Amino acid sequence: MRAVQDQLIRHGDDRRGRRRRGFAAAVLAVTLALASACTDGGGGKPSGGWQNGDDQPAAPKAAATIVEPKADAKDVPASTGITFTATEAEQTSVELKDSAGGAVEGELAVDGRSWLPAGALKYGETYTATVTATGEDGRPATATSTFTTMAKPGKQVRISSFLGDDQVVGVGMPLIVKFSRAVPEDYRDDVQSRMTVTSVPAQEGIWHWVSPTEIRYRPKEFWKANSTVSYRVQAGGLPLGGGWYGRADLSVGIKVGPAVVMTVDNKTKRMTVTKDGSVIKTIPVSLGKKSTPSSSGTMVVIEKLRKTVFDTFEELGPEEGYRTKIDYAQRLTWGGEFIHAAPWSEGQQGRVNVSHGCVNVSMANGAWLFANTRVGDPITVKGTERKLQNGNGWTDWNMSWEQYVKGSALPYEPPTEAAPEQTGEPTVTPTT
Repeated sequence: MRAVQDQLIRHGDDRRGRRRRGFAAAVLAVTLALASACTDGGGGKPSGGWQNGDDQPAAPKAAATIVEPKADAKDVPASTGITFTATEAEQTSVELKDSAGGAVEGELAVDGRSWLPAGALKYGETYTATVTATGEDGRPATATSTFTTMAKPGKQVRISSFLGDDQVVGVGMPLIVKFSRAVPEDYRDDVQSRMTVTSVPAQEGIWHWVSPTEIRYRPKEFWKANSTVSYRVQAGGLPLGGGWYGRADLSVGIKVGPAVVMTVDNKTKRMTVTKDGSVIKTIPVSLGKKSTPSSSGTMVVIEKLRKTVFDTFEELGPEEGYRTKIDYAQRLTWGGEFIHAAPWSEGQQGRVNVSHGCVNVSMANGAWLFANTRVGDPITVKGTERKLQNGNGWTDWNMSWEQYVKGSALPYEPPTEAAPEQTGEPTVTPTT
């Protein structure tokens, strides 16, 4: 009997447990029903509140990949930039830090596919690059690459500029950069992609390789009067072929003076001088005689010598040669053509050519020209028996724009943006 009672009690306990479990299930069903009323009604995820551990945040719409330098790369040139790809990105940023966590200054290229440090990186240093791309969903996607730069190379190429900071030049002055060693043709596009020119007001222009050791830049038209121009060569640590590397970066800022332009007509034996488009003086001249004619073409004042001596015995021989003191000399060609004062030919100036190829003017006019011109001022001589040879001086303006463009190691791309005069913004060329 007691056993039967115990059995009944246990059965009763089981029923009570089932009732409790049934009650809990009912409460849970009500809770779920209430919770379902807070969803979007279409089986989607709740707009707020707790989520299950299986739910993962949506992947960013944008994506970023660092192309160069590769992760864990060694012996990377100190000139390296960060090349990357970014898809579906509305905003992209690049951060570069050294091994101590210090940030490296730099900026994105105009094309938005690369980033250059403000200067050459340190040799033998480890850096970490981070590229962050953010899409229209506002979610950032990042890519990182840690790399180590090469040890300081033993073979370095020095890079120099003919012009110095704050120098004031004429409107025809080309920018001239020289290398202490020839740059192989296969490397010139790399060098040129690291060369930028900024002008205010904005002006279209391009670099032109004159030789393996010299590159020049000129705008499509003469520089605008009173412009400010700066140019950079980011070649520190840049491979230049044969195990040679650029020694250091180069930065120069110059100013352009008034537009003083000289034009000489052999037919009239006159020089016309304009300043900012207005004629300010007309000067009688004597050009080269028929046996030693002056060159016809557009030249630029290369140097100015208040006093000098012309010695032509080696060039012309003992019969034609001479040694003469000269005042107010302004060199136009490497071959020896100058504008200069020639008091001995003042009687022929404006009437007949008697010089050995120079532009002869009176002592007074020579002094006036010397005081009103500067290095880089252009002069065009017309109508003589000899054509100016390109390379005989700074003959950049003796070439058409189409000819000049052919000397670039990078493809020429005409500007497509709004006219600079309207925007007032400076130009930076060329882009990589």
